[in-house]
Amino acid sequence: MRILLVEDHTMVRAGLAGVLRTLPDVEAVAQAANGYEALGLIKENRPTLVLTDIAMPHLNGMEVLARIKKEYPEIRVLMLSMYTDEEHVRQALQLGAAGFLSKDSTPAELAMAIQVVQQGNVYLSPKVTSVVMNDYLRSLQGGPPEPAPQERQPLIHLTPRQREILQLVAEGHSTKDIAALLNVKAKTIEVHRAQLMKRLDIHDTAGLVRYAVRHGIVVIE
Repeated sequence: MRILLVEDHTMVRAGLAGVLRTLPDVEAVAQAANGYEALGLIKENRPTLVLTDIAMPHLNGMEVLARIKKEYPEIRVLMLSMYTDEEHVRQALQLGAAGFLSKDSTPAELAMAIQVVQQGNVYLSPKVTSVVMNDYLRSLQGGPPEPAPQERQPLIHLTPRQREILQLVAEGHSTKDIAALLNVKAKTIEVHRAQLMKRLDIHDTAGLVRYAVRHGIVVIE
C-alpha cells in the first residue's frame, strides 16, 4: 500500500508518518502540506491510498477528494478530520471517500482503517458510524426532510474553479492575491467571483464566508 499523507500541521504530519512507518506492507511515498501540493505529488508518485486532512488552507481535503476521484478513480482516499459532523461525513461519502477517520483515533485504529480500505471496503470510525446511523434512523422515523440537492452538495453543484475561489475568498484573500496564487488576471477572478455569487444567490463577501463555513469548505479554528 503506497500512501500519500496530506496534512497542513507539521507536527501532526510527522506523528502520522511515524505511525505509518511501523505498519507492515505500507510505504509512505510522499507527504504534502496542502491540497495543491498533494495533487502534484499524486502525478509523481501514483499512490494507492491518499490519507488526507479536510481542513487545509487554499485547497481543502474535500476538494482534493473530488479531484482525485475524477482524475484517478482507482486511488482510494481516507479522510482524516477532527470534524465528524453529519455534513462533513455525508459530503465525503458522496464524493467517493473510502473511509472517514476521526483525528482522535488511536494508531491501532489508523492501522485497522488502512487494512480495511486496502481490502476494498469502507471504514468509518465508531464516532462517525454513530453519525451515519443517527442520520439513517432519523430518515426512517420521519424526521425533517433532507436539504435540497444544491444545499446538500455544495462541492458538486459548483465548478472546481468556483470552489477554489470560494475557499480563498472565505479565507480572506483579496482578488489580487487570489489572481497571483492561481496565476491568472485579476479580471478573471472578478468574473468567477461574480458567477459564483449569482449561482449561490449571495451578493456580499460576508454571505460567501457564512456559506463556506456552513458547508465545511473552510473551518473557523
